[in-house]
Formats: sequence, structure tokens, C-alpha cells
Amino acid sequence: MGRHFLQLLAAVLTLVAVPRVHAQSPGQNPSKTSKIAEITVTGSRKFSATEMVSASGLKPGDVVSAEQIQAAADRLAALGVFSTVNYRFSSKGDTIALEFQVQEARTVPLSFDNFPWFTDGEIADAVRQEVGLFIGEAPEGGTMLDEITVAVEKLLSSHKIKGTITHQLIAQPAGDGMIMQFRVEGPVVKIQSLQFGDSLAADSERLKDRVSDLKSQPYSRFAIEVFEDEQVRPLYDSKGYLHAQIGPPQLRLAGNPDDPAGSNVEVLIPISPRQAYLWNGASWQGNVAISSASLDGVAGLRPGDVADGIKIEAAWQNVESEYGKHGYLDVKLTEQPEFDDAARRVSYRVSIAEGPQYRMGEMIITGLSLDAEKRLQHAWQLAPGQVFDNGYFERFLKVLAKPSPDIFGDMPVHYTECGHWLRSNTDRHTVDVLLDFK
Repeated sequence: MGRHFLQLLAAVLTLVAVPRVHAQSPGQNPSKTSKIAEITVTGSRKFSATEMVSASGLKPGDVVSAEQIQAAADRLAALGVFSTVNYRFSSKGDTIALEFQVQEARTVPLSFDNFPWFTDGEIADAVRQEVGLFIGEAPEGGTMLDEITVAVEKLLSSHKIKGTITHQLIAQPAGDGMIMQFRVEGPVVKIQSLQFGDSLAADSERLKDRVSDLKSQPYSRFAIEVFEDEQVRPLYDSKGYLHAQIGPPQLRLAGNPDDPAGSNVEVLIPISPRQAYLWNGASWQGNVAISSASLDGVAGLRPGDVADGIKIEAAWQNVESEYGKHGYLDVKLTEQPEFDDAARRVSYRVSIAEGPQYRMGEMIITGLSLDAEKRLQHAWQLAPGQVFDNGYFERFLKVLAKPSPDIFGDMPVHYTECGHWLRSNTDRHTVDVLLDFK
């Protein structure tokens, strides 16, 4: 390749983004080429330069055209693990030095929902052998998801299991964030039995009643994790086992070992309760509008009580509700637990950002007749400029759930739904009440 071609491209395209390159039309001269002396990568923390170069499909010593470099950048961009892929190159004698510049995209944890035949490690190893740049997470879109699908299908085929792999982005069964869930459609493996690895759960009558939610149903790890979060964990939280470790489920296939797709599965939910804690109180920081003694009363927990995790969460909601009664609609609580394992007690340091105090603005009503609107305005007890009481607002909404003679008297009023919103003005610190009747 002539040096003039590279010098011209280096001057005009010092930094080249990754638009798609259309195929060359018949009759055009073929692109000129040059040899790659070196390839470097910048901007990636998750992947090594060696992995990135391998994923690009290029390597030092290759003789390439500008179109081939663009195609390599397109391959990296299409994977989905990078939000941006740029490249630039410079000439070194009769060769070029190529640099890929990337920004990493958000990735999410993987979940293989109904693959009882394999452990997570076995699936991850199979995917890692087939998919470059795989580190145990997945992009939210892109060709890497297709590559993972092919790798899992290959693993199933090696065990004579026929099925179609699907994937979707869903919310995690517990906590915040998203996961990329892979499922196999075809073979149906049912849950034959469900056992618990601790006597508190095993002896719970409530859990015994709920086992039917899973037993004899198609195996789904997601469904089991939802069960753990909604049924098992609250049991331990309510007894003060705030550090209980629950799951992941342990499986044993029951059936014909030569026909894994036709087997059922026995599920054990391992549980390590660790120790139970007692409530040792809360220290309040940042509260000005409401005294610490009042907040202790609102929280409703006394030192020496079982540190019931459900009641603790309710305590923070009670505090926020109390602030709402005083017009503090933007209050934010940050709770930091402090565990004393020797004394088996837990206390909380609670930082409070009270925010501004809001006052009543306007009440705007739609969907009622003028006479019914006047009755409703008359029944509303918060005058403009008065400190807004969110507790009163919520009680008032319960009365409005259906036409009430306490508000409308014998006036014929008909509606099936009362939409409601609070519209706050952060500059004036007022809040308007919007009611829409249908």
C-alpha cells in the first residue's frame, strides 16, 4: 500500500467513529491495504487488550484495508458490551499502528432460570469457551447475547437435551437492578419436593402452606428466589435473624439418569440463620422539626425487643409518614445498622434530610359537576397557606374511594375512579391537590 494513502487518512480521519460502512459497489477499484504493526486498546477496564484484539478479528501482521478496520470496529460495537467504539491509526513507514478507543456499556448479571442439569459454574465454563469477552455478565443487547445462546444450546445438545433458548431483561427477584434471564423452552422438569435447611423454616406452618406454590410446578430458579425473598426471608427477619443466609437452591435430579430432560428435581433451600438480634434503639441525626424522643415513639420499637426486620422497615415508613403530616414531603432517611455481636443487639444511626416544609396550594378538581365540586371543596379542611398534612390527604382519599354522603350529602354523584396527584412547587414550597373523577 502507498504511504500517501495512509498519510492522507491519518490527517483527515485522525479519530474515526463507527458508522456502518456500505459494501463497495461493483466496478470500483479495490481498497488499498497496509500491514498492521501494532494494535492498542484504551478505555476498557473489564477486558484486557489481548482479549479486545482477539474479539476484533484483527492481529498484528494482518494486511488490511480501511473497510476491514471499520468492520473490526463494527464487530466490537455490535457485541453490546461497549457503548462507543472509535478507532484511529497512524503510519509507521509502510505499516500502521492501530488504536481502538472504547467506552464500556452497562452489563447485568446472568441468570439461567430452568437449567437444573448444570451448575452455574458449568454453564459459565461452557459459555466462556465459546464467547470472547465473557466475564460472567451480559450486555443488555447485542450479538454477545446470541453467542451466549449458541453456547448454551451446544451444552444442552452435548447432553442430548433438546430445547430452544430465550433471553429477556427482567428485574431481580430481590433487591434493585436488572438481570438477563436465559430460559430453555421445551423440556419440562417439575419440582418433586421442596425442603428447608433449618428447623425454623421446616417447622413453620405458614411455609408448609405455601410450599404448594412451587411443588409439582415446572422448575424455575427465579420462582424459587421470589419464594425465598417473599416467604422465607420475612420469617427470619421477624425473629431477629437479620444476617440469615438463604439459598441459593441446591438440586438433585430424580428420575432416569439416561433421560435428564424427563427427570424431576428435588430442591433444598439451604439456610444459615446465624444469630438473632435485639433492638438497641436508634440515634437520630439531622432532625429539627421533630424531636428525637418523638421519633422514638413513632418508630414504635423499645430497647430489648426482638429486632424484627419487618417492624424496623415499618418504623422508617412511620417516620416518613410523620414528617408528611407536618408538610415535609421530601424527607429522606438514611439508615446505617450497627451490630454488636457479643451483646446480640443492633442499633441504627439514622440521618434525616428533612427538606422544605410545604403548605397547601390549590385544589383542582375535574370530572364532577360544579355543585359536587363545591361540596368537595367545602369538605376539604386544609386552607391555602396552611401546613400541608399528607396524612389527612391520604385519609381523605379513602373517603373518596366511592361517592360518600359525608361529602356530597344526597346529591346524585357517580364515579368509579378517583385519580389523585400532588403537584409541588419547589420554589414557593406549596403543593396543589389534583383530583380527577371518572
